Amino acid sequence: MRVFLDANVLFSASNPDSNIAALIKWLCRKGTAVTSDLAVVEARKNLSLKRPAWRPVFERLLEALEVVPSTLFELPVPLQEKDAPLLCSSIRNRCSFFVTGDKRDFGHLYDRRIEGVEVISLLRLAEILAAGHGQSD
Repeated sequence: MRVFLDANVLFSASNPDSNIAALIKWLCRKGTAVTSDLAVVEARKNLSLKRPAWRPVFERLLEALEVVPSTLFELPVPLQEKDAPLLCSSIRNRCSFFVTGDKRDFGHLYDRRIEGVEVISLLRLAEILAAGHGQSD
C-alpha cells in the first residue's frame, strides 16, 4: 500500500506528541508513505513560520518517507493550480491513497477515486490501517 501525504499532514505529523505523528509511524510500518518535493517545501516553510521547534522531528520524518518529484498534468476534476501537482504526483507514483486534512481545497474529492487514487482524510487512513488493508506483516 502506497499512501501519499499532503503538506498539511507532514506539518501535523511533525508534532511528536500528536496522534497524527503516531498514525504516520503506523502507516510506515504497514505500507509506504510517499510525498513530493513540493509538499516538503510547503511543510518546511509553514513549520519555519509557525512551529520552528518541530523542524527536527520533521527532518527525521522525511527519512522514513519516499519523496518523489512533483509533476503536473490535466486532471479530470477541478483543483486549484497550487494543489494539482500534489494529486498528480500521487497518481504518477501509483499511490492507493492521497491523505489530506485540507477540507477547503480537497474536501470535494474526499472518498472519490481520481485516476486510481482515493482522496481520504486522516480519520479514514486510520480506519484503513485498523482494518488491516495493505498489511506487510
